[in-house]
Amino acid sequence: MSTAASPLTAPATGSARPDTGDVLSVAQTAAWVASITVPLVLWFAPLGIDPRAQHAFAVVSFMLLGWMTHILEPAMVGLAGMYLAWALKVVPFEVAFSGFANNTTWFLYGAMLFGGTAAKSGLARRIAFTVMRSVGSTYSRLVLGLIVSDFLLTLIVPSGIARVVLMAAVAIGVIEAFGVGPGSNIGRALFITLTYTATIFDKMVIAGASSITARGLIEKIGMVDVLWSQWALAFLPVDIITILLAWRVTVWLYPPEREQPPGGPAFLNAELKRMGPLSGMEKRAAFLLLLATAFWVTDFLHHIPAAMIGLGVGLLAVMPRIGVLGVEDLRKLNYLVIVFVAAALSLGEILRTSGALQVLTTAVFGEVQILLGPPWITTVVLYWTAFVYHLFLGDEISMLATSIPVLMQAARTHGVNPLFVGMVWTFGAGGKIFIYQTGVLVVGYSYGYFTPKDMFRMGLALTVIEFFVLLLVLPLWWPLIGITY
Repeated sequence: MSTAASPLTAPATGSARPDTGDVLSVAQTAAWVASITVPLVLWFAPLGIDPRAQHAFAVVSFMLLGWMTHILEPAMVGLAGMYLAWALKVVPFEVAFSGFANNTTWFLYGAMLFGGTAAKSGLARRIAFTVMRSVGSTYSRLVLGLIVSDFLLTLIVPSGIARVVLMAAVAIGVIEAFGVGPGSNIGRALFITLTYTATIFDKMVIAGASSITARGLIEKIGMVDVLWSQWALAFLPVDIITILLAWRVTVWLYPPEREQPPGGPAFLNAELKRMGPLSGMEKRAAFLLLLATAFWVTDFLHHIPAAMIGLGVGLLAVMPRIGVLGVEDLRKLNYLVIVFVAAALSLGEILRTSGALQVLTTAVFGEVQILLGPPWITTVVLYWTAFVYHLFLGDEISMLATSIPVLMQAARTHGVNPLFVGMVWTFGAGGKIFIYQTGVLVVGYSYGYFTPKDMFRMGLALTVIEFFVLLLVLPLWWPLIGITY
């Protein structure tokens, strides 16, 4: 997946495909052949189902194979799939391109503006150093401070990649203060922790592109309201426990070369002093971000859609005198991620309108009705199925976009709360053990401070821990805030 050159960029949506010679050429050729052959076979095969549904499967298979094999930038694969769905008369134009009219797509755009505002103003960096100085300057306390900062920044920098880029500068400063470098336990601990927790926190708050996409599909296909405040409140106990356990696991896996930097807390004070007093730009950024957060956490009172709050405040961020961003900042945003999310949302609508979703639901859940068991069994199955599925379909957005519509249809068919199913499934997608599974991990790995082995160890430990935390919190806490099975 392509890395971010700037904190202003949105989450990367595809894998970089460097020219590595004949081996890659053969692999890419095979990917193109599969991406063309499989849809053609599905289009003409005598499957005995409604022709419209069959043709929808053919178009969707092109999109899925393109996303899995990265034959092109995923946004372009998605755009081609939407075009084919219309051009081949599988669905009308307004259905094929419905993702662009979905408020989820524009929620993501607002989120991108938020990340740019926090990054450009310097507010995100100031918050990180302030939190870490407050927590303490020993190795253990700095690890905790880094995790807490990562979590708090999720509210104002709704992009895991952007947070990793921002926090990487902080982590490198800490590592240098300890007098160590890449390969050290301190360096490995700080970078693997800030990188992995960035992917987890994006699922506990409707912040990153994946959780924003999931929310849109749950509302569209599941036909239930998804409140920003309810989602955040549902995972709040999980957030707190995760912060504490991730901290202890990191300190246990990576004992430090030294417990405290030679200068003590001086380097943190020096960084904050270098920033100077709160600037006018930081004050404007803080006001805008607090305004949006205030509206989000009170959406159960005013019922203004979270997407419209995000987009409205995001647009204020580009207004003269009020905002922070200029035209050049807008040009740096990764607009391809918007096209990708729109395509992912359109995919679900193409399947639903053509009748293919009903065929798929019957095939998947006709015999093994996993949603009919007790809640705890359903939770176990959903969490670990999402984890395994994510191993094969590495990109989170395409993974959620292709699976949630089926789950929502099955949940409604069996009388199960679609919100319950969608939230557990989305959370299960957060478990990762390999670097290729999200662009956030690729960006963190690119700094050279941790290895794939570190990723596997930390990912496996936190995936198991997150499962037991969810199993503990879900039956005790979720019913109290209105999320029942």
